[in-house]
Amino acid sequence: MASRAFHLLVSAIVLSSAIVVSDAAGSVGINYGRVANNLPSPEKVVQLLKSQGINKVKLYDTAAAVLTALANSGISVAVALPNELLASTATDQSAADNWVQSNITKFYPQTKIEAIAVGNEVFVDPKNTTKYLVPAMKNIHASLVKWKLNSSIKISSPIAFSALQNSYPSSAGSFKQELIEPVIKPMLDFLKQTGSYLMVNAYPFFAYSANSDQISLDYALFKDNPGVVDSGNGLKYHSLFEAQIDAVFAAMSAIQYDDVKIVVTETGWPSIGDENEIGASEENAASYNGNLVRKVLSGSGTPLRPQDPLNVYLFGLFNENKKPGPTSERNYGLFYPDEQKVYNIPLTQEELKGWQSTPVKTSTSRVPVSGEVKTQVGQTWCVANGKAGEEKLKAALEYACGEGGADCNAIQPGAACYNPNSLEARASYAFNSYYQKKTRAAGTCEFGGAAYVVSQRPGMLFYLLNYK
Repeated sequence: MASRAFHLLVSAIVLSSAIVVSDAAGSVGINYGRVANNLPSPEKVVQLLKSQGINKVKLYDTAAAVLTALANSGISVAVALPNELLASTATDQSAADNWVQSNITKFYPQTKIEAIAVGNEVFVDPKNTTKYLVPAMKNIHASLVKWKLNSSIKISSPIAFSALQNSYPSSAGSFKQELIEPVIKPMLDFLKQTGSYLMVNAYPFFAYSANSDQISLDYALFKDNPGVVDSGNGLKYHSLFEAQIDAVFAAMSAIQYDDVKIVVTETGWPSIGDENEIGASEENAASYNGNLVRKVLSGSGTPLRPQDPLNVYLFGLFNENKKPGPTSERNYGLFYPDEQKVYNIPLTQEELKGWQSTPVKTSTSRVPVSGEVKTQVGQTWCVANGKAGEEKLKAALEYACGEGGADCNAIQPGAACYNPNSLEARASYAFNSYYQKKTRAAGTCEFGGAAYVVSQRPGMLFYLLNYK
């Protein structure tokens, strides 16, 4: 087996780049989600961010361990007040004060908190917390005023693109009527009064995947294309992303809020998806994110706001293996949990010079199958279900290595992949060998409930199988 240290060294050399943003350019940050059980420690994550020159990160909470790790790192941080706390902070100023004291002033200024996202995509929250949003934003702001932090820390709330009633053509962009008076206008008033900006989550992938017969893939990925002329204002669009952002600008303009800026707090493209998730692939993810970074670093804005540089947070930092929903939800990361890049994209002006929107993978992931090495392209794996119990795992392992014909030589005592010496690790090796041997056919990763399929390369398997 090739040395893992050597592989990581090569990755580090390939990836030792920084996001260099001039004053005239927009900014690129990244979302650091943690819905996973296999991520590096916050301290290691901070080192990863710094090694890549990423100086802006957005969190989905105010976890003390993460905020402590980010202290004195030079990385600007946007934190979040979760939706479940909207009601209490909206109706009780002391609750807002306590939250700010426990989660903001305790860490600031050592940790460069620059924004608070009050809630996340509240309008589509099934618990119907919309009525609490603006009051919660106001109370959190009042708390910041008490500690004289209101000029340093902005308050906003990310809205999903689905808050729009109409988005095509962009010039006809409008908010859903039932949201305008109760929450959109009061929120935009608040943002205007406090000098803040509207946080928007925009995913062209969703629109493309649902309408691939009508939307050009090149248009969705910022690739060369003839463009789409907006019939309302005559502007020509060469990317779906810009069209979506201008639809939000148009929606704000329609209710007389032309002077509120936008920060795109989430955007990205999945590297793996289910069969019905058209367009989900490493190549397309690399093209979308790489071309978006190029657009942002160019300093140019959208056709409707050409002089306003774009500011975006890519989603996301890691593939998160515990996120519910379709396969794509667990595969938006730029990095695997072992800190390797899923694909290469340029993150500096220098890298952009020779970059083409075809991904160059940082490595070739390989899974040994019956003594062979096969290249992973949109692969799935079979892993042991640790909750199945020792008895069931042992029986399934015996079958896989016996009648099943799995290649289990490497996990015998003293063999190359015997360690880590655990039943679950060895069972995962055997189950995956059997699954790959059966060409990943349906039903070949069940073993009576002792195994399940994953679409993200498992860290444990990577350790076991490594590279031949």
